[in-house]
Amino acid sequence: MLHEYDATNEKCPLPLVKMRVILKNMQANDKCLIRIADKGSKNDIPKYLTNAHYSFSSTIFDNGNVELLINNR
Repeated sequence: MLHEYDATNEKCPLPLVKMRVILKNMQANDKCLIRIADKGSKNDIPKYLTNAHYSFSSTIFDNGNVELLINNR
């Protein structure tokens, strides 16, 4: 299942908190697609994912928004 979360209109720490809830509730083989825009989220979320040992890919768009595709551990 793909869980999508558009946080482009939200400021950190809200995207990080909501993403952690989604990740906690994901089942095996689920993925999470999150879109973020604010500077704090673009810095903090990849750090969190790396430290928590999630594999993810990121795409940076021309408008500065970032899309992260996160695989469940």
